[in-house]
Amino acid sequence: MRNAEQKEQKEFLKTAAEDIATARITTANRYRVITSGCLQAAYAAIDRGENAVEAIIQRTLESLNRRYATMEKVAEYLVDQIPEKGRVLTQCFGETIVGMMCRVAQRRNRQVEFYHAETRPYLQGARLTSSVCHEMGFSSTVITDNMVAYAMENKGISLFTSAADTIAGDGHIANKVGTMQIAILAKYFHIPYFVTGIPDADKRSKADIIIEERDPQQVLCYRGINNTLPGVQAIYPSFDITPPYLIDGVITDKGVYSAYDVAAYFEEDVSQFY
Repeated sequence: MRNAEQKEQKEFLKTAAEDIATARITTANRYRVITSGCLQAAYAAIDRGENAVEAIIQRTLESLNRRYATMEKVAEYLVDQIPEKGRVLTQCFGETIVGMMCRVAQRRNRQVEFYHAETRPYLQGARLTSSVCHEMGFSSTVITDNMVAYAMENKGISLFTSAADTIAGDGHIANKVGTMQIAILAKYFHIPYFVTGIPDADKRSKADIIIEERDPQQVLCYRGINNTLPGVQAIYPSFDITPPYLIDGVITDKGVYSAYDVAAYFEEDVSQFY
């Protein structure tokens, strides 16, 4: 394809950009911003007779640098909420905020312990979040998803936090399935729940959030070993939606917003994120 005519190259890249953008329907709006930026960079490179792949790589690195820089600001506000010697419960893996949270806590010499819901069935919390926190020098303890109430009641959890795959204008957020039930437990045990991320301007309400259904086979087996007898069925909704009344604050690069006032984020200039 690299040796194809310019028109053919552009058509191929256009199709690839849309396929990647829509691979996860819940976050297609965010992914499309990224792939569209890469596509335009590739088009410009092709028109100049330059390497489109290198242009895409460079555009991706610029996007990642913006995201990490923005999420470091978010992390500053998040760490403000964590008490000294606090115990923080996490859910799933927010690749930018987890590292930035640890970096800010480390820079401030904050003593923080982390508990990580394993996040079945793909185990992002166990495999990824715990690894980042552990490698950055923090005490990291993994719990299964059905141990959350026990940990909150008996292990001194002081704060629950998660990223969000979508933050709608009415304060509903979508995140890895299981987030809502942890938020309910946090409310029951009087533990604050802070969501981190940048609100989505194009999603005004819960009605604009589409929940992706993934291959239920991941629920029926683990590392190639079946958990059930043949014929048993499963479901795998990849995300669930947490309502604003379960959220104590939405932490952004501009500060902490009430979940009921997320739309105010856009009343001032918004920096490019992706």
